[in-house]
Amino acid sequence: MTLKLYYDLMSQPSRAVYLFLKVANIPFESCTVKLRDGEHFEEAFKKINPIQKVPVIDDAGFKLTESVAILRYLVRSRNVADHWYSTDLQLQAKVDEYLEWQHLNTRLFCAMYFRHKFLEPMMFQRPVEEKKVARFQKEMEKCLGEIETIWLDNGNKKFITGPNISVADLLACCELEQPVMAGYDVFQKYPIIGAYRERVRKATGPHYEDAHKIVRIITHKFSGVPRDSKL
Repeated sequence: MTLKLYYDLMSQPSRAVYLFLKVANIPFESCTVKLRDGEHFEEAFKKINPIQKVPVIDDAGFKLTESVAILRYLVRSRNVADHWYSTDLQLQAKVDEYLEWQHLNTRLFCAMYFRHKFLEPMMFQRPVEEKKVARFQKEMEKCLGEIETIWLDNGNKKFITGPNISVADLLACCELEQPVMAGYDVFQKYPIIGAYRERVRKATGPHYEDAHKIVRIITHKFSGVPRDSKL
């Protein structure tokens, strides 16, 4: 049976899993779940994931949620290049180190900035809560500074965990793309991160832009950046 991926490319963890499947050449059946239409709250999807979030995979009846768990499962169950999540315990631990850190840093603050600056005001037709946005922007910028100075060692490291791309980089870049839709261009404001994103994009080929097509459309629609721009 073909692996099924339930996802929405508006979801940054969904993009990371989708991108990995594409780059690692793992066959899968696309099962899109339109978050903007509330399809994740429907009873049919609740049977797939009672938590009612994406991404989810169904591997011949084995269902798994949470992007980090999904990525770890895929590298262990499929024949993929070792650099994605190395069998070397120390290299693997360095990937895990970022995966643990990102939950309360890159993931949290990039998402909350996007949510309060753009998503909720658009969905509920209400003014932006500027004080709340400013608080999340401050935390996000602290996080972005740490990515440049610590995780990328001021540009001396090619990828998050060293010279080779890993699943940590897919998760990192997909999160870093999120504030762009709210008008905050991470990659222009933080040139070390901008150069890093270009390395990830080059390493993942055309699949990177494929995974981020909705990001580009929304950025164009609400900020005037050309739709075919790679920012």
